[in-house]
Amino acid sequence: MGFSHEIPMNLPAADNFRARLRAILFSVGLGAVLLGVKFYAAYLTNSRAILSDALESIINVAASAFALVSILWASRHPDESHPYGHGKIEYFSAGFEGALIILAAAGIFYKAAPQLLRPLPLPRLELGLLLVLLAALVNLALGVVLIRVGRRTHSLTLVADGRHLLTDVYTSVGVLLGLFLVWLTDWYWLDGVVACLVALNILYIGGKLVRQSFAGLMDTSDPELLEEIAGLLARHRKSTWIDIHRLRARRAGSRVLADFHLILPRDFSLEEVHREVKELEQVFAAHCGGQADILIHTDPCEEPVCPICGHDPCLHRGEDSRGQRLWQRQTLTCEAEAGEQVFPPPPSQDPSSKDR
Repeated sequence: MGFSHEIPMNLPAADNFRARLRAILFSVGLGAVLLGVKFYAAYLTNSRAILSDALESIINVAASAFALVSILWASRHPDESHPYGHGKIEYFSAGFEGALIILAAAGIFYKAAPQLLRPLPLPRLELGLLLVLLAALVNLALGVVLIRVGRRTHSLTLVADGRHLLTDVYTSVGVLLGLFLVWLTDWYWLDGVVACLVALNILYIGGKLVRQSFAGLMDTSDPELLEEIAGLLARHRKSTWIDIHRLRARRAGSRVLADFHLILPRDFSLEEVHREVKELEQVFAAHCGGQADILIHTDPCEEPVCPICGHDPCLHRGEDSRGQRLWQRQTLTCEAEAGEQVFPPPPSQDPSSKDR
């Protein structure tokens, strides 16, 4: 799963962890309270639809508790056994949460069937609807907060937990609408229909979370992260950084892991090459709040890159420069050597400002 590249990644690591921890602790505590409210409403009304909403809330609390464990685990520093850190446990957390949602959907179908076949009256329905509405409003606020904190701290676990809470809100809204019709019409079989529709909706959401978790564990390409890195490199570009290619990047929790090839002038000394690499590493460290592991492979320039080289003066130039190519995701991630594909700037664009 990727995050919007418009959101800064410059929270210090300690603040990042504290923000995550506060959010998930609040989610666990408040989720337990709302769970009790919904089960009380189901007890008052004997509604299968409200019971289905309450069953999903059990999954909310269990998933939030698991998310708390995963956030604590993911905060551990890289060690000899886990040199890339422990952040991938968050993908397991998201997958676990998705699997629990699918399990909850099966339980809802089981509970809803009797109300479809042998409908029973729903006593004290007005009070039950009021309690469900209150729980939905609280869950809406909590879900929005968790998603915002998760995106700000780059926590897949918090984002998944927040989205799960929002699915709970959608569930509650569907339950409220359906039971309002029951209240108007006395068609008690609608209670079972609403419960089944709720189950179908959360079944889809659960499957989506499982797929997202699988994609993270398999290091599926993250276009938004690559776009973010391309923009970062373009903003800090220097004429001595002739070109970059074979960019790869992924997330492991809040950490960003990236590697790429950097072409530098062939007459640079080892000390100069080291200085340029360190400067690039510092750019990533500042942008990612110290949560970046960057591996840079340096290549000396060769004549095929002369048309896109902006380094001047150059004693080895074999061909005039026609303009550096734009550093965008599509060009930086290409497997071909930079000199094999030339992307000059549009004629109306000033080469010195094309990547700003």
